[in-house]
Amino acid sequence: MAKPDSVFIFVGTYPSEAAARADYDLVKELHSAGAVGSFDASVVTKDEDGKVHVNKDETATRHGAWGGAAAGAVVGLLFPPAIIGTAAVGAAVGGVGGHLWRGMSRADVKEFGEIIDEGQAALVIVGANTLSQALDKAELKAEKQMAKELDVSTDDIDKAVRQAATEVA
Repeated sequence: MAKPDSVFIFVGTYPSEAAARADYDLVKELHSAGAVGSFDASVVTKDEDGKVHVNKDETATRHGAWGGAAAGAVVGLLFPPAIIGTAAVGAAVGGVGGHLWRGMSRADVKEFGEIIDEGQAALVIVGANTLSQALDKAELKAEKQMAKELDVSTDDIDKAVRQAATEVA
């Protein structure tokens, strides 16, 4: 049974960055319409050198309560730092990643990481569990997807994001 304040993670793979961005835009529309609570989302791509890039729409980030830290923390858990081609993930991985890590098993982390490897682009969404129902209704166009509710409180993530923001500032 879903806890009202638990965290939900969605990872979907897409044939192109444009396809992943289309679903990213749909999630932003759901948020604007009030269908989802706090969330963070990123489009993740790999370049020809195997570097992972976390692509964010900074306008959307300013409107989201988690400001880029939650999705960045998930990416930081899934990929070794040496292949992440952006510094945006760095500060988020600490406190936020620690909370998310406690909510996932090693098998979960491996499975999430493998699904991203299979696609040319991925959409990573982290949010309150109300996101799960909204995404089901939205019918995202991911070729493959994995979703998991974590036994982690959104309040804990909020506190960790605020802490990470003060450390970066």
